[in-house]
Amino acid sequence: MQTTQRGWRFVIKSIFDRGVALCGLIVLSPVFIAVSVWVRFSIGSPILFRQQRPGRFAKPFILLKFRTMSERCDASGNLLPDAERLTRVGRLLRSTSLDELPQLWNVLRGDISLVGPRPLLMEYLPRYSPKQAQRHNVMQGITGWAQINGRNALSWEEKFALDTWYVENWRLRLDALILLKTAVSVLKRDGIANTGHATMPGFKGTGAASNSNCEGASKTTDNS
Repeated sequence: MQTTQRGWRFVIKSIFDRGVALCGLIVLSPVFIAVSVWVRFSIGSPILFRQQRPGRFAKPFILLKFRTMSERCDASGNLLPDAERLTRVGRLLRSTSLDELPQLWNVLRGDISLVGPRPLLMEYLPRYSPKQAQRHNVMQGITGWAQINGRNALSWEEKFALDTWYVENWRLRLDALILLKTAVSVLKRDGIANTGHATMPGFKGTGAASNSNCEGASKTTDNS
């Protein structure tokens, strides 16, 4: 009986997600156009950052975001650190979460949900502990329990503990609370970056040292 009820809640969640995503894409179309033009003339082409990420049950999909970084390289052709490639426009897009808007298309496609653990990098999958890997038992999301409880100001272990708590305690009412608190968090611009990093240091595995990853504006990484 409990399994059936949980299944129906997932159906309701999916219908709600896609309805909100469709409305959002229509209503916010002027914002999409404005940001696209802004990114094109301030950072360059392509306008969108595309990257393969793991969704529910680690099934790969292509995540969409507005670009926030340039593709500046050093003399050897290697991408410069995030802090040097994150543009002024990119910082503003990240601080207002406008860079996340294209993910409404991912929601409409059924790749992700409005609420769930953030879809991270494919290369992290073998680095999770069995407990941490449970974060992929539900749809990944644009926002989640970790995002309203510290976002990038948290350590990876803290984030994953919050993610697994969400998986174990998920309810439609919890999603509603997260969406409400996300709006407040975006307005306050909380937890945009990790201390000492432009974005978030890469996850090397629990107990391992984490180094800063480079986000390619169109082809490498983005930990947010």
